[in-house]
Amino acid sequence: MNRQEAAAQYNSALKRGRKNYKESVLRGRYPYPQVLDEIISDSMVAGQVELGVIEVPAEQIVGTKTAGRRSAFSYDFMPLLDADTEFAAKWMDLCQAHLGDEGIRDPIRCYEYLGRFYVQEGNKRVSVLRSYDAPSVPGYVIRMVPRWSEEPGIQAYYEFMQAYEKTELYRVRFSRTGSFVKLQKALGFEPDHVWTSDERRNFIAAYTYFRDPFLKLGGGTLPVTPADAMLVWLKVYSFQDLLSLPAAQLQKALKSIWPDVKALAQPAPIAVQTDAPPVQAGPGKEKLLGRLFKGKPVNRLNIAFVSDRLPQQSDWARAHDLGREYLETVMEERVTTQEFYGVTPGQEAEEAMETAIQRGAQVIFAITPPLIGACRKTAARHPEVRILNCSAAMPYTGVRTYYSRIYEAKFIAGAVAGAMCREGRIGYVASSPIFGVPASINAFARGALLTAPNARIELRWSCVQEDAMEDLIRAGVPLISNRDLPTPDRIREPWGLCQVKDGEVRSLLSPYWHWGNVYTDLVRSMFDGSWDAIRANGERAVNYWWGMDSRAVDILLGEDLPAGVRQLAGILRRGVAEQSILPFRQATPEAILHMDVLDSNVEGCIPAYEELLPMARTIVRLQGVYRDKLLPEKEDPIL
Repeated sequence: MNRQEAAAQYNSALKRGRKNYKESVLRGRYPYPQVLDEIISDSMVAGQVELGVIEVPAEQIVGTKTAGRRSAFSYDFMPLLDADTEFAAKWMDLCQAHLGDEGIRDPIRCYEYLGRFYVQEGNKRVSVLRSYDAPSVPGYVIRMVPRWSEEPGIQAYYEFMQAYEKTELYRVRFSRTGSFVKLQKALGFEPDHVWTSDERRNFIAAYTYFRDPFLKLGGGTLPVTPADAMLVWLKVYSFQDLLSLPAAQLQKALKSIWPDVKALAQPAPIAVQTDAPPVQAGPGKEKLLGRLFKGKPVNRLNIAFVSDRLPQQSDWARAHDLGREYLETVMEERVTTQEFYGVTPGQEAEEAMETAIQRGAQVIFAITPPLIGACRKTAARHPEVRILNCSAAMPYTGVRTYYSRIYEAKFIAGAVAGAMCREGRIGYVASSPIFGVPASINAFARGALLTAPNARIELRWSCVQEDAMEDLIRAGVPLISNRDLPTPDRIREPWGLCQVKDGEVRSLLSPYWHWGNVYTDLVRSMFDGSWDAIRANGERAVNYWWGMDSRAVDILLGEDLPAGVRQLAGILRRGVAEQSILPFRQATPEAILHMDVLDSNVEGCIPAYEELLPMARTIVRLQGVYRDKLLPEKEDPIL
């Protein structure tokens, strides 16, 4: 390169720098590189670590170590000084060296703090290389380790430091803890796998390839990193897909799950809907809402029900199948249903959903949480199909979830238990530590205190010991809350709240789920337009969490329940349904759903994952109150 070409490169960079400076001033942004010494103090740093010479990502070089020379550059290290200055002459010398036979040999010297780099020596080298849009700059790096705190950004950075020991990559930065181990699983690695140079090189190529459509879709304006978005993408597609898809198809695939990426930017990515839509007054209302939100009202729906269990073998599947039959009976002139039961989560479930769509399905209800992975992949391929999964707290905008607030009925059961057990000794058999279960335990405990101030709840977990009910009976506990009644027509001992007397176990009351009402109300929302009204409210995942006020949950009273206690249960039922009686008056729905602490009158604790029986671990990985703290396993259906 001759001097004339170097001068032209400087003038081009100078033009960029002055433009960036002016735009920064107009927008109220600091126009120069940041100064590390002005950002941090000794009290903010726990220590220093010398990393040696590494490839520093150019876009993560944001400032200088000291204030000297900062006014010579715009915030992105483009020059600001006139072309006839000594500064410009030295810049051009480096430019000639960069494209000459020798190149720029000496690495810069810089400090890194919270993933950003601040140059101590080599500002002009950075400027020259960035003027050519170099992706990285060789540099000797000293890491400034921040003091530990509970602040999310500090926690994420400490996790990054652990990940760096395995990847030696600064580009892989997540904004949320727990993400790196999920990336390891998505790539087919064990959690402690150390990347080889080939694996590092392949990932950088794929990451760079992915970053382009991420920015084209507006990712640069979101408070999420490209790695965050890439992990969302890898929950639906494979790493091999990323390597093989043409650029246009990659952007299309990313666009199909873009609402999930945008949801990451929401403070609360899941919108919990606690009320069923009201029954609209006549068909005119349906047509109006249909025009507002769909453009064309829906007259008939083909609905598929998919389950990994058979109704003949599973009370859960049977309860949902009865809900399907109820839906057909109530809306027989407007609904047609398909059934795909007993499919295996994963590829077989995806194929079942594809078959359902080929047969005209416009709506798919997948009735168990393990089917969420198949739901997500199908939703990405078919955004025109409404897909719902019976689960809670799933942050995926393309798949709506639905569940019931069974804790409301548990509160009534607890009050009945307290009224029937004056000595206050009451047992409770919990299923698994999943979302909503701790709330049910606490609601039951609070109901018991309402009628028996001395009530103590002796807690057992069926996911830990198979004979949990028998254990409480052997211990002489007179009243025990056992598993809920699956459907009101299946009265089989011992369901619900049971009384143990003279060696006999009798059911007194049981909560139950009314899935028929849930399905009917959800389908009506699709007809009247309220389904799309919710979608119009924002880029958040939707979780329907309905209770007694929506007729999604109810209680069945046994014949042996005394008249006075029966009357009490009726009063509480009306109060809960009318929302004048609330077990958790001060708590938000999100707080109740994610409750993971038990009330003081509960004798027991939430079991650790290692304590669970093998059969219970899959559902806890999907819906457990501590699922985000568990290391992924290769057999996990989703990340």
